[in-house]
Amino acid sequence: MTRRTAVVIVASTRAAAGTAVDRTGPVIAAWLAEHGFDVTGPLVVRDGADVAASLRRALGDHPSLILTTGGTGLSPSDATPEATRELLDREVPGFMEELRRRGLASTPNALLTRGYAGVAGTTFIVNLPGSPGGVRDGLGVLGGVVDHVLDQLAGGDHPSSVP
Repeated sequence: MTRRTAVVIVASTRAAAGTAVDRTGPVIAAWLAEHGFDVTGPLVVRDGADVAASLRRALGDHPSLILTTGGTGLSPSDATPEATRELLDREVPGFMEELRRRGLASTPNALLTRGYAGVAGTTFIVNLPGSPGGVRDGLGVLGGVVDHVLDQLAGGDHPSSVP
């Protein structure tokens, strides 16, 4: 069986500068390890060009999954969605729609999440918000579909509902 690999990229200019503590990357990395992934990161970088460069480097290793956290809001420096979108071959908008829907149960700010989910080559990429609650919601959505997504990207067939 091929081992599943994942990369966690934290887009936080303040955490990268050492003036804030990243509270989301370790949570994501632990969740991935619990779900059988070999995890690289969390890699903490400034938002903007550093996120784009980190995404490109990570894709060069062809991981099964890349999860980003942070940089998905409306701040002028929030550029993670744009860096991600330019790398995607196919978008998976339903993932982000469900993430925002779940987040609305806790905060109206969930509507402001601009992240993307999609496929680049054989890698599934998801932008999670930079808040612990947004990460919790995102991992909840991911947990329900990640096995199927990765099976599909590896060429698997849809499970048959007919006996």
